[in-house]
Amino acid sequence: MPVTMICPNLKCGRTIITPDNSRGKVMRCAHCDQPFVVPGPPQPPPEPAAAGTKPGKK
Repeated sequence: MPVTMICPNLKCGRTIITPDNSRGKVMRCAHCDQPFVVPGPPQPPPEPAAAGTKPGKK
């Protein structure tokens, strides 16, 4: 799935679409040549604690 993001250069602000295999790599905006790191895959939400337990207590 392609990654869509906004150029981090505030003077540019163009929408950038990069291929999925570019995650974690340094790319450059085609318009202003600003380097940026393409974000990695989204992190899954943490699993909820088991019922009847308190986080951090043993």
